[in-house]
Amino acid sequence: MLSLWDEPAPDHRDRIVARAADRVAWLRARSRGITATDVARLSGTASVQAVAFDKINGSGFGGNVFTDHGRAREPEIARWVERHYGIVSSDALFHAAGQPAHLATPDGLAVATSGHLELAEIKTTSSAWRSIPRSYLRQVWWQQYVLGAERTLLVWEQHDDFVPTNAEPECRWIDRDESQIHLLVHLADQVLRLVADRSR
Repeated sequence: MLSLWDEPAPDHRDRIVARAADRVAWLRARSRGITATDVARLSGTASVQAVAFDKINGSGFGGNVFTDHGRAREPEIARWVERHYGIVSSDALFHAAGQPAHLATPDGLAVATSGHLELAEIKTTSSAWRSIPRSYLRQVWWQQYVLGAERTLLVWEQHDDFVPTNAEPECRWIDRDESQIHLLVHLADQVLRLVADRSR
């Protein structure tokens, strides 16, 4: 199924900007565009100003015990994803076809037998989810747009005081949503215009 941009995207491997293993290059590249982490915050027009402000000035957030725990657990959860779903861990930062400032670093990717690209996104949480948080859905839809993927396996591991509560993580497939993607692209472009205007 083609996206609303009507033409198949160039191979995702031809759109790698940087890799997280080279942290300096990865952070520099992320600062020059809008990432899935940025887009996760774009809940509407009001949030555009806040995201643009942080893109210009820096957010000041360097992580905390929860993000440290997530980084520590991600490799183990990624191995579970590869064993059960064949989606391989990735540290590549990609740009969207024809949009070098639209960026995403999915946690894993694989080409399905259908030929479609599938992604994985890994989260850790201290609370039980009644439904998937909307910010994570926005992140997933943005990654699908950037990569040209049809669906994403969202995987989450709940913990109690940083000890996993279950033997295995939970997961759910999230399908591509073109209407949500269009909205996110619109909001992201507003952020980029604000950043460009204020940087002149």
